[in-house]
Amino acid sequence: MWAHVWGFLYSNYFRFWLKWILRLLTGKCELQRLLVGAEAGARRTLSVEHSLESSKNKVLRNAVHVEEAEVEKCVREVMKEKKIEQKDTRFKTNLHISLLQISGYKKLYLNVENLRKVPYDSENEEHEEQLIELWNLLMPYENLKARISKQWCDIGFQGDDPKTDFRGMGLLGLVNLVYFSKHYTSEARQILSRSNHPKLGYSYAIVGINLTEMAYSLLKNGALKAHLYNMVSGLPQMEHFHQFYCYLVYEFDKFWFEEEPESIMHFNQYREKFHEKIKGLLLDYNVVLTLQD
Repeated sequence: MWAHVWGFLYSNYFRFWLKWILRLLTGKCELQRLLVGAEAGARRTLSVEHSLESSKNKVLRNAVHVEEAEVEKCVREVMKEKKIEQKDTRFKTNLHISLLQISGYKKLYLNVENLRKVPYDSENEEHEEQLIELWNLLMPYENLKARISKQWCDIGFQGDDPKTDFRGMGLLGLVNLVYFSKHYTSEARQILSRSNHPKLGYSYAIVGINLTEMAYSLLKNGALKAHLYNMVSGLPQMEHFHQFYCYLVYEFDKFWFEEEPESIMHFNQYREKFHEKIKGLLLDYNVVLTLQD
């Protein structure tokens, strides 16, 4: 309760006077202090984002919703509103980078969401080709005898036809699995092998789709901002989301075997524990969670 009261008082009263006092002391507005005084990365961009969102100035508030093509124009408008000289190239460059990161994050979420909404369609040739590619990447020495086959269980699907397992995450789940298998082939095959452990085994593909949901939810609620703002000095792309997914797959496998669950029946409990661990790591302003090629 007191946290909410303090948040309300700070946002509506104390913040204004604090900004006013700091401007008198430094001769700079809040954006100038943030953009000139802080190093590039999450701490700076998150601070700029909060400053813009909290502003009573409509031009500044709208800046967090600007499209990529309008960023340069928006930068000029913000500088005009704050009476900052256009020749201040450092301010201009840093604000441009921050706005690209902010708008890029929103666009990345929309792209990921759109891919998630695409249902797997066995009549779609491209979808089928990706599914077969996944098999070939993971099982290069074993031919798939039929499209509908119990062999799919060998890579961790639940039944004879994998399409039913993609319902929750749509095509995004398949694209993630293929990406990891293509870019980290040896790691993917090793993890698949480990997933067949007689005591600590788990369903590789099903867990992979579950981790897609985890990555998606972290992106949706904004938890990936620090990671992506540190990782990309500009527009985050789908590639960067896939890279984060790869990190989750690799780290979850390590986590699972370190925890040594009594059985797969406790999966949800350990999945949530892993989720909390990742959320904790993402609270660090300096966080970057990726695997190296």
